[in-house]
Amino acid sequence: MSNKLAELRRRRAQRLKHQREHGRPGPPNAFALLPWLLLGLGSFSNLIKGETPNPWVGGLGLLTFNSLYVSVTFRAFKEKGASRTTLALLGILAAVTYALAIGYGKNWLLFFPLLSLAVGTTLRDRRLSVALVVLGGSAGYISGQEGHSPWDPWTLGYGTFISGAVTAAIMTLSETVMELRATRQELARTAVEKERLRFSRDLHDLLGHTLSVIVVKSEAARRIAPRDMEAALAQVADIETVGRQALTEIREAVTGYRDASLADELDRARSALTAAGIEPVVRQSGPPLEPESAALLGWVVREAVTNAIRHSGATRCEITVDGGTGERVRLVIKDDGRGVGSAPPGSGLKGLTERLAAAGGSLDAGPGQRSGFRLVAELPVSELPVPGRPGCADRAPDTSEELEPSE
Repeated sequence: MSNKLAELRRRRAQRLKHQREHGRPGPPNAFALLPWLLLGLGSFSNLIKGETPNPWVGGLGLLTFNSLYVSVTFRAFKEKGASRTTLALLGILAAVTYALAIGYGKNWLLFFPLLSLAVGTTLRDRRLSVALVVLGGSAGYISGQEGHSPWDPWTLGYGTFISGAVTAAIMTLSETVMELRATRQELARTAVEKERLRFSRDLHDLLGHTLSVIVVKSEAARRIAPRDMEAALAQVADIETVGRQALTEIREAVTGYRDASLADELDRARSALTAAGIEPVVRQSGPPLEPESAALLGWVVREAVTNAIRHSGATRCEITVDGGTGERVRLVIKDDGRGVGSAPPGSGLKGLTERLAAAGGSLDAGPGQRSGFRLVAELPVSELPVPGRPGCADRAPDTSEELEPSE
């Protein structure tokens, strides 16, 4: 029963969302301009009543005007910018309008506001302003030549100008709304892609390190079991702990709350390197780091140690964290293994390089000065006034170099 109720609620939520997305008023279309052709009913009435001289010419002109008006407005709504064909049709429409207005006057002058509507849908920027001023002035001047009410020229001129201006404003607003909707959709797609990239990177780093540690500890347990069962069982217990921790970290990575703490990663690095038969030497100095910087450097330690265990064949690995300047923190990891060789840089190091670069830092990985592999990561940080943090651990002379790139 509860499952059916939850399904009904989910469907209702989807239906409401669809109504919100698609029930909003969309941009206007060319059909919205067709009712304005009713302004030509007065001239059509004159033709029917026989009040227009040369009715065949007037009828042909009326048919031509309506056809051109419909063609220009529909083309304007389909095109982002007015094409040459549309501009040519608009020019012919203007010529027909002037010819009918000058030849017949009276009701035929109402074609000027219709022409202004077509201009408002087609032209933009300076060309629009010039065209509307010319049309408004022309309509007022031609109306004034008929000698009727002194207000008629002003009314027709203003109506002509405002028709095109309002239409252009509505068209511009519609285009802006469509661009904003497209931008919102693009931002949504970008957010999804960014989240997928984050999850793939986190999953790569988490599983690569965890599986490497499990394999190393399993091999250690198999070697130790014949002569020291208690030590082998301790390694098996560590494997169980690592597996449980990995499940927790994967859940955190899925929800986006995974932070690779630098202190925790340094402790895990010691344990993993020791189990792999590599002597760990860890030095840490300087003030406490911001959580973001510590998390990024924790990922670097995890990736580098995983590479050292899987590829380097080293006997010694040094990890040095130096944040003494208070402005930049420097992490150096080096081993005495085989070095890079012919192996190409892996996706893990590429992903870390991109992460550090996005935070204003850098990552440099390559052969050591004498042997092995060396990785250097730097990040800009600000000092946090938290006293009492231990400075160094596991002091040892600085004699060895470097790590192996990830696969």
